[in-house]
Amino acid sequence: MKWFRKKGEQLIKPSIKEHQAEKLEQLGSQLASLRQEQGLTLDDLVVFTRIPRRLLQAIEEGNLNDLPEPIYTQGLIKQFAYALGVRGGEFASHFPIGSQSVGVQSPWKGQAIPQLRPVHLYLFYIGLIFCSVNGLSQLLNHGSLQANDRQVQPKSVTKSSKQEIANNRLVSKKENQSVQIGVTLKASSWISVVTDGKIAFEGVLPQGSSRTWNATDQLTVKTNNAGGVLVSVNQEAAKEMGELGKPQEIKIAAVPNL
Repeated sequence: MKWFRKKGEQLIKPSIKEHQAEKLEQLGSQLASLRQEQGLTLDDLVVFTRIPRRLLQAIEEGNLNDLPEPIYTQGLIKQFAYALGVRGGEFASHFPIGSQSVGVQSPWKGQAIPQLRPVHLYLFYIGLIFCSVNGLSQLLNHGSLQANDRQVQPKSVTKSSKQEIANNRLVSKKENQSVQIGVTLKASSWISVVTDGKIAFEGVLPQGSSRTWNATDQLTVKTNNAGGVLVSVNQEAAKEMGELGKPQEIKIAAVPNL
């Protein structure tokens, strides 16, 4: 059996513009409900999506005339849905952008849309801020360490130089100080001479003999006949060490040479 249409009767289909307006109203209403359930304002969504507030409001209100070309509108819907935790690509695909067959029932009608808060966005921002602060901190610490190294190095060199100069002065002072003792025997006598802690001579010297010893720190002379030994310190006038026949010990420390 064949069906014929009466002459002049036409099958009326909604235009693509009308279909887009209808779909936008459905999708916008769902997005507005999700936003309100999550306790977000349009201003919050502006921060998350970087979409002007007037365009977000036009999507929610289904105002197609205030939106750009359909292809761009579909992209805005996709970003809007992502910010609310919905699969933006799948959600926005139901907004027609060209000549498409018109379905009787929206596939989204009666379906539960996953309600996810945009926690991932907060975590992403927190991670980004943490990485930035950590990188800046490491950069500043590295620069501070380099600056400290530059400051410490000259100080270390200066300190080392001062210590070296002090040591040189000490050595120089020791080299420039000395003591000299000359011994002349008036009578045969036993004597002992210690220079800088070491025995330089120990024994009996005959009458009329003369000997000389030098030391850089200290010089010690002992004898068992103080009156028979004449001692001259640093080429000064010789003097008897003491009384004849008695023991005597003298210690003379070195003095700097002028």
